[in-house]
Amino acid sequence: MLPDALVLGAGGTLGEAWLRGVLNGLEVSSGLDFRECEYLLGTSAGSIVAATLAAGQRPDAGERAADEWARAVPDEIEEEPETARFEVVGRAARAAATPFANVALSVTAPAGRLARAVVLRRAPRPDRTLGGLGPHIEALDARFDGRLRISAVDRSSGKRVMFGAPDAPRATVAQAVLASCAVPWLFAPVEIGEREYVDGGVWSPTNLDAVPAGRGSRVLALIPTAGATIAPLRTATSLALSREASALRGRGAQVTTIVPDDASLRAIGPNLMDARRREAVATAGYAQGRRATPE
Repeated sequence: MLPDALVLGAGGTLGEAWLRGVLNGLEVSSGLDFRECEYLLGTSAGSIVAATLAAGQRPDAGERAADEWARAVPDEIEEEPETARFEVVGRAARAAATPFANVALSVTAPAGRLARAVVLRRAPRPDRTLGGLGPHIEALDARFDGRLRISAVDRSSGKRVMFGAPDAPRATVAQAVLASCAVPWLFAPVEIGEREYVDGGVWSPTNLDAVPAGRGSRVLALIPTAGATIAPLRTATSLALSREASALRGRGAQVTTIVPDDASLRAIGPNLMDARRREAVATAGYAQGRRATPE
């Protein structure tokens, strides 16, 4: 059965390839058309795929945009920034796992906002931009029509922003995707209006709790970073997924998740931004999607 809401998580260029592969496999095996979901929510890698579907196109139509994102990644990524990149996610996820988790689910949660703001202000500010990605996203011709939600984080305040939501700042889909893909330590923040935004995965690898779903809603979440070999990211994903899925179920929604299986994890490997593995990851994701049957 087609879910009411499709949530597509963060996961770098290889996460995008896995998402695309799984969706293609699911469509072939089940006959579902995910372009018809009532809500589409994307974070970072997932924002490219969500925008593609919102534009009324098949998942593969966003591959050129993802290719451009992959080409923008530097040939060498220093080990220290790669580890530090997930410090902010892990710190806030651990805070949300305390007995005050229900409070932390608020978009303005102090524990999450302040931890992120501190680390983001402390982080190096790269000059490398994602300008080349914009035209490919614009060519998809997606619009914020009430269905699409794209997550990003305000660099100054540390607050999560869901572009496309009624109370969100005004932005084009291309601007929102660029912001959601602006991985700190790798790319410069994206300026929209008078604010700077970075990767939505800095708030959560899933942002599942931001889905406008209630009692009786069916939510399908694809989570590329579950099982990641980077320990802080794996921990952050597990904690975020647990608390966010619990929040949705508390609202009466039915939540189903798909995470990379063993074959997909082997294909993804230790570096989520390794563009050389994209074809192998998409193939593994497709095979997994063919075997999976969402409830």
